[in-house]
Amino acid sequence: MSAASLIFAPLFPWPVLWAAAGVIAFLIALGAWRGLKGWPLRALGALALLVALAGPSLQTEERAPLGDILLAVVDESASQGLSDRAAQTEAALAALEREAAGKGLDLRVTRLGDGEDDRGTLAMTALSEALADVPRDRVAGMVLISDGQVHDLEAAPDLPAPLHLLQTGREADWDRRIALTTAPAFAIIGEEQIIQLRVEDLGAAPDATTVRMEISVDGDTPSVHEVPVGRDLGLPITLSHGGPNVVQVTTPMAEGELTDRNNTVVVSVNGVRDRLSVLLVTGLPHPGTRTWRNLLKSDSAVDLVHFTILRPPDKQDGVPVTELSLIAFPTQELFMEKIDEFDLIIFDRYMLRGILPASYLGSVRDYVRRGGAVLVAAGPDYASVESLARSPLGEVLPGLPTSRLIDAPYSPAVTELGARHPVTRGLEAFAPEGGWGRWMRQVEVDVPQGNGMVVMSGADDAPLLMLDRVEAGRVALLASDHAWLWSRGFEGGGPQLELLRRLAHWMMREPELEEEALTATAQGATIAITRRTLGTGARDVLVTGPDGSETIVPLREDAPGLYRAEMDAPAMGLYRLSEGDAEAVVGVGPASPKEFENTIASASVLDPVIAPMGGGALALEDGVPGLRAVRPGRAASGRGWIGYTPRDAYVVEALSITPLAPAWLMLLIAAGLAVLGWLVEGRRRRA
Repeated sequence: MSAASLIFAPLFPWPVLWAAAGVIAFLIALGAWRGLKGWPLRALGALALLVALAGPSLQTEERAPLGDILLAVVDESASQGLSDRAAQTEAALAALEREAAGKGLDLRVTRLGDGEDDRGTLAMTALSEALADVPRDRVAGMVLISDGQVHDLEAAPDLPAPLHLLQTGREADWDRRIALTTAPAFAIIGEEQIIQLRVEDLGAAPDATTVRMEISVDGDTPSVHEVPVGRDLGLPITLSHGGPNVVQVTTPMAEGELTDRNNTVVVSVNGVRDRLSVLLVTGLPHPGTRTWRNLLKSDSAVDLVHFTILRPPDKQDGVPVTELSLIAFPTQELFMEKIDEFDLIIFDRYMLRGILPASYLGSVRDYVRRGGAVLVAAGPDYASVESLARSPLGEVLPGLPTSRLIDAPYSPAVTELGARHPVTRGLEAFAPEGGWGRWMRQVEVDVPQGNGMVVMSGADDAPLLMLDRVEAGRVALLASDHAWLWSRGFEGGGPQLELLRRLAHWMMREPELEEEALTATAQGATIAITRRTLGTGARDVLVTGPDGSETIVPLREDAPGLYRAEMDAPAMGLYRLSEGDAEAVVGVGPASPKEFENTIASASVLDPVIAPMGGGALALEDGVPGLRAVRPGRAASGRGWIGYTPRDAYVVEALSITPLAPAWLMLLIAAGLAVLGWLVEGRRRRA
């Protein structure tokens, strides 16, 4: 087809021409007022001159029409996989393709899945991107094939044509879900915490007043409760260990329910201790006392009780007891009545002087076996007849003295086993240039076979730091009182505070310092696996998915005793991991996935976007609608049909421009008219 239009190419800017036209109009009006007979001819001549300056031309275009575009956004998010929605979607898309082809429409299809980071169905974002890829003046209509549960309504674009929703799902659909209201990120070990949630029935649900709910922590045997439907609930949980505790709350799937994906909520709650109570008993003042005190007082979560024995019973200085200002050592209260309130007891250069009777030290031994922790920092006293090893506490200590005291410089070293233990692994990285400074004294000890872990050695490769587990408790023995030399920077010093901090926290069961542990964390759909062990050799982890499927994941050794791996989780839910005797659980996915917050199909969410352009929402359960052309501004949907607005877009294939008033011709006309007007006026004067 062709089209013609009048265009202008003025020799001067339009303001100049308009100014000239105004001056000419004034002069013509003046001539007419004075009664000049030739003013019409002069006006025509001036007009011819102005037309010549404006440069009018006839522009002829050969146009090729462009087809209208119909955009289709197909929702393939997780909720669209429920029931027969996927089949409804494909059938609707196939019918839409046939209708578009019959109407001469160019159908452009965009498919979208779940939004990243649990952002749900981002249909409006997908529509905006689709509009950005096509000329907006060719878009005649837009169709969204979805269940209507869209989560980015604020990203809706400015629509150039009607938008329609072809709604999947069925009127009889119903679903039950657990909606998590609040859950603590941290909880104190041993104290009851409350998780707030709600069981809701959505859609055409059958009448139900109560449902069965199962609650488990770290995959243990779940507790079963009968809970009401449609009411806020506060479920109590109690954490038993530090670090991540995976809490799973589940209701069984009911007959006819759309999905059980939202019948389970998995929450990771980090277990922390309220306060750590430490009892530090220093046998006599020495330079290392301040080191222990500074370490423990620097941690605000530690409650420290520190006693230094300044005046043993055998000291004879003649000062009456009534005149002493020293605090009496409350042995009965600390070692018999309240001993289980302490998380760690440290004996720093303590010796048997009759202050603590054998029964009290026997109480400390029993405290260890019940799950307590004792650390002995030994000095020369440990090699003497007053050694703690000669008390009932010696039954649980990992090393027994040989009565030999080594008074010679030596450099502490991490043993082969210590390189794999979290307490001493990587300590070499803290060494100053030239290596660690030397210590000057060490007690020689004998470690019975299988009685402990030697993680550091000293003079003549003798055991320096020994760790052991005794029944439910833990003990450690540092066979030297010269660790303080590192803190003073002697010969460059060493990682004294780091070593003692790790040692104390291992004694108090810090999860990150467990030597035999399997942990897993989830970041999105990726599970990061960490295995700490004192063993050697290749290792694999058995991962059991939410559906019971098993996967073997090989581990790589990143450092001695530290293995890691990553795997992509195929689905959300609770995963169980095992390697040897170590087990772990991890929850993948958000506590309440956005895609399954509301699985019932509905058009109400999209109404604010669809209504302004006259679009409609039609249920595919009633059949696939046909396509009709409608004029802009008219209703664009009805019973069994949806409309599109033809845009009549085109592309110019050829262009020709023909001048309508050549300059020489218009100038000749203007001159002729001016001469003719002059002659008319001259004839009048002669008359």
